[in-house]
Amino acid sequence: MRQVVTTKNGGVEVLKVQQAPDPLAAKGEVVVRVKAAGLNFADIMARQGLYPDGPPKPCVMGYEVAGVVESVGEDVDQSLLGKPVVAMTRFKGQAEMVAVGANQIFEKPESLSFEEAAAVPVNYLTAYALLVVMGGLRKGESVLIHNAGGGVGLAALDIATHIGATTYGTASPGKHEFLRERGLDHPIDYRNQDWLPALKELTNGRGVELVIDPIGGAHWKKSYAALRTTGRLGMFGVSSASANGLRGKFKLLKAALQMPRFHPIGLLNKNRGVFGMNLGHMWHEPEKVAEWVQAIMAGVAAGWIRPHVDKAFRFEQAGEAHTYIESRKNIGKVVLIP
Repeated sequence: MRQVVTTKNGGVEVLKVQQAPDPLAAKGEVVVRVKAAGLNFADIMARQGLYPDGPPKPCVMGYEVAGVVESVGEDVDQSLLGKPVVAMTRFKGQAEMVAVGANQIFEKPESLSFEEAAAVPVNYLTAYALLVVMGGLRKGESVLIHNAGGGVGLAALDIATHIGATTYGTASPGKHEFLRERGLDHPIDYRNQDWLPALKELTNGRGVELVIDPIGGAHWKKSYAALRTTGRLGMFGVSSASANGLRGKFKLLKAALQMPRFHPIGLLNKNRGVFGMNLGHMWHEPEKVAEWVQAIMAGVAAGWIRPHVDKAFRFEQAGEAHTYIESRKNIGKVVLIP
C-alpha cells in the first residue's frame, strides 16, 4: 500500500509518498481501505516538530478516515466486511489501508460522501466537547468562535446554531459571506481591526458566555477578557506557534511564556471558568467518545450537521494541502485521497 510519510521535521518537502506492507487485522481489529483521510492542524505541527503527542519520525499521521472494511480480525463481526465506515485512528490514517480497533469504527451515513464523512470525527467531536460537554452552551446564550472558517469553526457553528445560541466568529473578510450563509450571526474581521473592541461593541460591552480559542499564547488572555459573567473559555490549540525549524520552536516558547495564569480567586470573583480540550488524550474514554459520535450522527441524519469539504488533495499533493491550511485559505475541511 501507499502512505504519506513525514520523514523528518521540516517543511512540506519532508512529506513523501512511500510503499509499505499492507496491514493485517489483529484480534479485535479491522482493516479499512481508505477512501479519504482527514488533515488537521495537529498533522502540520507534528511535521514541524512542535506537536508533543506526535509519533517519532518517520511516521504516518492521520487521526480520521472514511472507507470500506477490507478484512476483520479474530473476535470481530464478519458482517462488517465491505461496510462503509468512518474510523478514528491513532495516527497512520493517511494511507491506502489502516488497521483500527473495531470499537473505533462507526457506520458511514449514506447521506455523506467519503470525503464528507472523513471531515466528521476530529472537527465535530472537538466542537461537540467544547460547546456541549464542557462549555455547556444553552439556547439564548452567545458564543465567540475563533477561526470560524476552519474545520472546527464550521463544526462549532453547526452545533451552536442548532442549540439556538447567538454566534460571533472571527475570520478574514473573504470568508464572511460564506459564514453568513452557513448561519453565523456576526462575522468579525480580525485582520484589519482589533476583534475585542468590535465584539464588545456588538454585545453592548457585555461579552459572550463562551469563547473557543485554538490560537493560544497571549490570545487566551484576550479571549478571557471577552467573557460575560458566568462565561467560559475553552482552549484547544496553540496555532500561533506554527512555523518550521528554529522559528517554530521560538514561537512555541514565546506562546508558552505569554499564556495567562488563571488564579482561582480571580475566577471566583469574576464568575468565569476556563477549560482545555485535547481529543488526542481521549483514547482511554471510548464510551464517552462513542456517546458523542451518536449525538453527532443523529445530527447528520436530522440535517443540522453539515460537514463542508473545502478541497480534496491526492496523496502526492500532501505538501500542497499542508501549505493550503497553513496559509489559512481553507473554509472547512481539507482531506487527502489515495
